[in-house]
Amino acid sequence: MTSLTHSTKPAKLNEIKRIWHLVDLKDKILGRTTPGIAKLLQGKHKPSYVPYLDVGDYVVAINAKYVVISGRKAQTGGLKVIPYEEMMKRNPTEIIKRAVSGMLPKNKLRDRRLSRLYIFKDENHPYIGKFQLTNSKDKVK
Repeated sequence: MTSLTHSTKPAKLNEIKRIWHLVDLKDKILGRTTPGIAKLLQGKHKPSYVPYLDVGDYVVAINAKYVVISGRKAQTGGLKVIPYEEMMKRNPTEIIKRAVSGMLPKNKLRDRRLSRLYIFKDENHPYIGKFQLTNSKDKVK
């Protein structure tokens, strides 16, 4: 008996192509952009995605000090050891990193995926010539 559908072959490690994406966080809502960044890091936007392989891309997030959160979450909210406003003054890149880390699956690939995330406070970064995609507005809202 012949099969009516074709089976998809998973990507091999030497076939994985990683693309650099630039995400501008200026005046973007934190809770709306971090799932898109996590999706790019996992590689879920690629047709060769499989959950047990790390096929994700590199992400450079700029303007981290200009990211916003909605409502009065900066002043109030749940249990916080360091309030949002104070963390934003100290280290705004840590806010983005923790938010994206919370969106990634809790497995052995998490640290590898997070190591491909580069976050900068402002527009200055050393990865200017690496982008194949000039901006990933279509993937991260």
